[in-house]
Amino acid sequence: MAKTETFTAEEKAAMKERVREAKARGKVSLEEAEAEVLAKIAEFDDADRALAEKVHAIVRANAPELMPRLWYGQPAYAKDGKVLCFFQPSGKFKARYCTLGFNDVAALDDGNMWPTAFAVTKLTAADEKRIAALVKQAAG
Repeated sequence: MAKTETFTAEEKAAMKERVREAKARGKVSLEEAEAEVLAKIAEFDDADRALAEKVHAIVRANAPELMPRLWYGQPAYAKDGKVLCFFQPSGKFKARYCTLGFNDVAALDDGNMWPTAFAVTKLTAADEKRIAALVKQAAG
């Protein structure tokens, strides 16, 4: 019986990034955290970088109380130390779209079922308004 890999190379790399992030996480200033996230975004390919820059600007403008940080090597925004939302570039796991995701601390509850992740291929003005509204609601 052939041995199958449990995790892809990309997943293993993300887990290693998360371990490095956790070890490095201490008292980081907002400016240092912002610079770290922007440096990571600068590493993305052109299409992913353009989307990540827009999402970053929307989050910072509409929920300035959220702390930017890296989470599994991707831009994320935390509230009270817990990641509330994150941007996953398509290149991270060789996906056909980027993902804007929200974790369980996000106040997005709407009945018995609601979306917590969105595929993003481009952003229109209407999409940007929707993200702004989601971030404001999620941050509570």
